[in-house]
Amino acid sequence: MSAKQLTLLSKESLESLLNSIDTVLSDCDGVLWKETEVIPGSPETVDKLKELGKKFFYVTNNNTKTRSEFVEKCKEFGYKATIDEMVCTSYLAAMYLKEKKFDKTVYVVGGDAIAKELDEVNIKHCGVGPDFMDGSDLDLIKQFKPDEEVGAVIVGFDKYFGYPKLLKATTYLANRNIHFIGTNGDIDKPSPNSNKFPGTGCFVKAIEAASHRSAVMVGKPETFLSEHIIKKYNLNPSRTLMIGDNLNTDILLGKRCGFKTLLVLSGVTTISDIKDQTNDSLIPDYYTDQLSDVFRMLSSN
Repeated sequence: MSAKQLTLLSKESLESLLNSIDTVLSDCDGVLWKETEVIPGSPETVDKLKELGKKFFYVTNNNTKTRSEFVEKCKEFGYKATIDEMVCTSYLAAMYLKEKKFDKTVYVVGGDAIAKELDEVNIKHCGVGPDFMDGSDLDLIKQFKPDEEVGAVIVGFDKYFGYPKLLKATTYLANRNIHFIGTNGDIDKPSPNSNKFPGTGCFVKAIEAASHRSAVMVGKPETFLSEHIIKKYNLNPSRTLMIGDNLNTDILLGKRCGFKTLLVLSGVTTISDIKDQTNDSLIPDYYTDQLSDVFRMLSSN
């Protein structure tokens, strides 16, 4: 199996592809923007797809903002997004516990967005913010008194991550009845330059190693997200297109769900990554340099 280069499709093949989809699910960072910079041509492409009658949803593994905050970011970049079109992993983590009828407290290794989404569903939480080490590691172990009300640990991107949070999360997770939730397993984020940009998966892996447990992941490409979006949006998988920049999350999610898949090379994946790939579940149906190629093709046709 090999991926098809989208820009080499004939007019008839492109029309056939578009006619075969009703819904577009798109990753955000690496497809629509890179952190604080919009990717040129992407807003116009989203508008064009909507003009053609396609439902469009923003599906991101990012957990550093709430759905409402992502809608505001979309507006700043020229995307006409609504909260019902937005799926982010801070929201999904809260939905996971809500579906479990969770009524205890969550220890959060992560930021304010996770806390805000938990507040939206009236779930108590603790742990957000700086937790600096005062004294030795031995002092910390002796002094820490676990909160008996904690019944879950959620791990997201945490700029204050350090030994105190690692110790506390691991201590809670020693109780196998406590839920262990990871927002996503992305090791890398699309970087604006040549520097590496470690992602949430690094924090999750550290806590998994220390606790000897595996987190339930709510983000791409895992089951909870796919079941949630298919049910929430009443999707027909065979008439849905997944667009992303990551083989291991976006494309794998699409393949698992029976979606058509389009990979863009404006994020973390390179053309050599596609050509060297031997796992069919990680090979997209189509690939192109960036999302604006779709707009250019539609405009020329």
